[in-house]
Formats: sequence, C-alpha cells, structure tokens
Amino acid sequence: QVRLVESGGRLVQAGGSLRLSCAASERTFDNYFMGWFRQAPGKEREFVAAINWSGTIPTEADSLKDRFTISRDPTKNTVYLQMNNLKPEDTAVYYCAARLSSHLSRSAQEYAYWGQGTQVTVSS
Repeated sequence: QVRLVESGGRLVQAGGSLRLSCAASERTFDNYFMGWFRQAPGKEREFVAAINWSGTIPTEADSLKDRFTISRDPTKNTVYLQMNNLKPEDTAVYYCAARLSSHLSRSAQEYAYWGQGTQVTVSS
C-alpha cells in the first residue's frame, strides 16, 4: 500500500513562495507517476503538476508553469512542489497523489493513492 504524507503548507502573503513536500513509502516509489492536485472550497479538485518516476518528465498545468515547479528526489522518496509569486487564488488544500503507471495523467480519477492534504493560504 502506498503511503503519502504532505507537508509545507501554511499561511503566506501574496508574492511569497512555498515548497511543499510529499514523502512516499519506500517500496512503491520508483514505479509510480506522482502528482500534485489542489482543491479550493466549493471547487473541483484541480491538476497542478506531475512527474514520472525518474524525474525526467516534469509537467505543470499550463496556467501555473510560470510559477510552480515539480521535482523529486529519489534518494529521499520525496516529491516537491515549488510555488513562487503566490496569489490569493492559489489558496487551497494541496494533495499529493500516486498512480501506478509510466504515463502522465492530469485526471484525479486516475490516481489511486492520496495523501491527507496540506493547507496553503495566501493572504492579499
């Protein structure tokens, strides 16, 4: 069973930066496509970024790629989401997810494993 634990969310002012981390269980990390999603109150869960197991194919949502960057450190079984120039509309719960596949998916329905989420709040 894949276990994912997110951390790094907090209250930050607009224009600030945050780095979210997602620690994955060691046994299953290498064969999974890892993703970040976010969900704001009253809205559907939204794709943010994803990365393949080797870290060679990072993909960010088109609307976020100029500010958000996904990466992973296989030696630490951890995936990161660097978020710069944060805006109030980035306020949401951010979730880490894992998908047993070598192919990218932007659909939350195709990710079988999820962390508990970490709250990011951006004040204006």
